[in-house]
Amino acid sequence: MIKIKSEKEIKVMAANGRILARIMEELKKMVRPGLKTKELDEVAEKLILKEGAKPSFKNYRGVDDLHAKPFPNSLCVSLNEEIVHGLPSERVLKEGEIVSLDLGLVRYGFHVDMAITLAIGTISPEAARLIRITKKCLKLAIKKAKVGNTFGDVGNAVERYAESQGFGVIRELCGHGIGRELHEEPQILNCGKRKTGPKIKNGMVFCLEPMLSLGDWQIKRSANGSYLTRDHSLSAHFEHTIAIINDRAIVLTEI
Repeated sequence: MIKIKSEKEIKVMAANGRILARIMEELKKMVRPGLKTKELDEVAEKLILKEGAKPSFKNYRGVDDLHAKPFPNSLCVSLNEEIVHGLPSERVLKEGEIVSLDLGLVRYGFHVDMAITLAIGTISPEAARLIRITKKCLKLAIKKAKVGNTFGDVGNAVERYAESQGFGVIRELCGHGIGRELHEEPQILNCGKRKTGPKIKNGMVFCLEPMLSLGDWQIKRSANGSYLTRDHSLSAHFEHTIAIINDRAIVLTEI
C-alpha cells in the first residue's frame, strides 16, 4: 500500500519538485535539431549535483527486473517510438522527431520524478496532436486524483479520453508511489475500471504518467533496455509527482 507522508516530508518533496521543474525547463530550452542526446544527460546531471541532490535514475535497477543492468545515466531520452528508458548517446536529434525527457532526483532522502515530450523543430500535425492529447490526459488524471476516488478512477479517465481521441494507451507501463524510494506501491495504471483499486487518501504522494501511442498499445523491449511500441508508432509521455493535500491533488513538480 502507498505510504502516507507527513506534512514535513511533503514540504521536502515539494522543494525537491520545484528544483526538478527548473532543471527540466533548462533541458527543454536545449532541445533542437543537431543536439546529441548525451549532451542533455550531461547537463541534467550537472544541474542536479549543483543543487546538492543526486540523480534518481543513475545506477538504478528496476524493482521488477533485478537481473537487468543498472541504468547508466541521469536522464532518460526516448525518441519517436521509444516510450521510456531511452539511453542518452551519440544519437543526434533530428528535425521532425519527438523526444521524451524523463528525470528524477533525490535530496534529503526523498525522490521526485517528472517527464515531458517535446517537438524537435517542426513536426507533423498528428505528432503534435499526440503530444497535446497526452498532456491533456495528465491533466485529467490529476483532476481525478482526489480523496473519495480510487486509482481505478484515475486510470479510467485517461483510458476513456485517449481512446476517444483515437490513441493507444500503453497498458504495461504505469505510474507509481514515490518517496524514500523511487518506486513505491501502488502501480498506477493508465487504464482501468471506476471505483476499483486503492482509495486515494490525504498524505499520499505518487507519480501519474500517461503514455500514449499513435498506433497499438503493445510494447517490446530493445537490446539496450528501453521500451518501444511494438508497431513502431510514435509515443508520448508526460509525468508529474503529485501530493494529496486537503482532499485534492497538488502538483509538486512545477515551478
